[in-house]
Amino acid sequence: MVYPRFAANSFWNYQATCEVVGARYSAAPLGLITVAALLPAEWDIRLINRNTEKLTSADLDWADMVMTGGMLPQQRDTMRIMDLAHGRLKPVVIGGPDATSSPGMYEEAEFRVLGEVEEVMTEFVDAWLSGADHGTFTAKCFPDLTKSPVPRFDLLKLDHFMHVGVQFSRGCPFSCEFCNVIELNGRVPRMKTPEQMLRELDALYDLGYRGHVDFVDDNMIGNRKVVKPFLVELARWLDRRGYPFEFSTEASINIADDDDLLELMQQAKFFAVFVGIETPDTDTLVQTHKRQNTRRDLVESIRRIYRHGIFVNAGFIIGFDAERDRVAEGMISFIEDSSIPVCMVGLLYALPNTQLSRRLLSEGRLHIESERMHADDDADQCTSGLNYRTLRPRRDTLEDYQRVLHSIYQPEAYFSRVRHMVRELDLSKHKVRRPARKLLRDLRASARIQWRSGVIDRKVRGPYWRALADCILRNPRAVRAVFSMAALYLHLQRFAGFMDERLAGQIRSLDDATPDSLPRMRASNPA
Repeated sequence: MVYPRFAANSFWNYQATCEVVGARYSAAPLGLITVAALLPAEWDIRLINRNTEKLTSADLDWADMVMTGGMLPQQRDTMRIMDLAHGRLKPVVIGGPDATSSPGMYEEAEFRVLGEVEEVMTEFVDAWLSGADHGTFTAKCFPDLTKSPVPRFDLLKLDHFMHVGVQFSRGCPFSCEFCNVIELNGRVPRMKTPEQMLRELDALYDLGYRGHVDFVDDNMIGNRKVVKPFLVELARWLDRRGYPFEFSTEASINIADDDDLLELMQQAKFFAVFVGIETPDTDTLVQTHKRQNTRRDLVESIRRIYRHGIFVNAGFIIGFDAERDRVAEGMISFIEDSSIPVCMVGLLYALPNTQLSRRLLSEGRLHIESERMHADDDADQCTSGLNYRTLRPRRDTLEDYQRVLHSIYQPEAYFSRVRHMVRELDLSKHKVRRPARKLLRDLRASARIQWRSGVIDRKVRGPYWRALADCILRNPRAVRAVFSMAALYLHLQRFAGFMDERLAGQIRSLDDATPDSLPRMRASNPA
């Protein structure tokens, strides 16, 4: 099993943060170790993560087959892995969300496993054991997650990662036009049982892992009636185990409407949640079918989450059809008012097989450079967005994006948001017991953060020390949150600088190449 690389300039690699905290990469490959748990027990499996280690010729020579696949930002390296395997005459099995969304991209693979793997893996294994040398195996329905196995966490080199992922549910009840979750995993959230999830956490615990565990659910609160009893059981499990883990997840903003739910999450040691804000503009939210973010005070919703000891990371998008000329100013003001330090701001990307891509295709506005991602920095929606003809001048959209990134990731602006956020965090109920080896790693990381942010970088050290001093005076329990935000800023500052240069080049090039010069996407494309 080979997990493809994310490009070096991707928003998601967090390499500078990993360096300072002593990890090789941010997240572990949960998808592949779930696939591994569905394979015959007698098969020998070797897992290579190309983000943390090298794939060697000896690894390929050892194997009978190579299984790989991932998300769109990993597409380029997935193709490279396929070429390397074929160079050693090894058959390739491709799966994952990118292959499921765009199976035509991977016709060179001997086997394609499309859809959620629990539904289709037995069919593939039976074909392989019967001697098949090619085939496409497509899940016919969304599987019952109560039959999903405990992932093979034992295949991971756990000390390589900042955090390890688990998954309680799949699917999301909402219908955002630009999102591919409902296409891949459906609109009816499906859950594992509490007993299943606790078995997974037991497996991690027994392997000696301690620290940050991320619930990678599409929307963990998609079915609140089911998640609440699980959170009660999770809190009891933590208490019995001595609080070995603390958790993060992704949820819709309506999490802020349920104080009981937030209280349960706080008791279960959730310290962070990623929320898709996308834009503070109501007209744009309605146009993109993200109505769950309307009819509410978004700033107050975020502050309500803070008051339960959970900080918010948020996603924002620029490039929607309904945007007006002052989109940058409105987004910057909202980010500052809500005190969200970590903002994943991206350009709109029409993902394959979404409502958005189908609409743009029907309007003759969807463009692609080619059917494969070739450039190292064409990695995600931050670096490769606007794969369509915009209604506003493209230059205006790019300049607005550049303006937002430049503003929110200035040191003073960023650490001012940190300062105001930690004032509101109620961490009085947050308990985590850290083993000696983990505590030593944290202390080393803190020392490196102090040196990098508080001494070396002249632009950062003043805002950093002011945020830290304010935290010590007003909310000393939140000091770890300040260290975490400083560690994340090492990546965000570098990424913002890279994007500033890239966007400046794109803006300059608009006089020579316009979006209309790009070829129109063919109707036969899986999008």
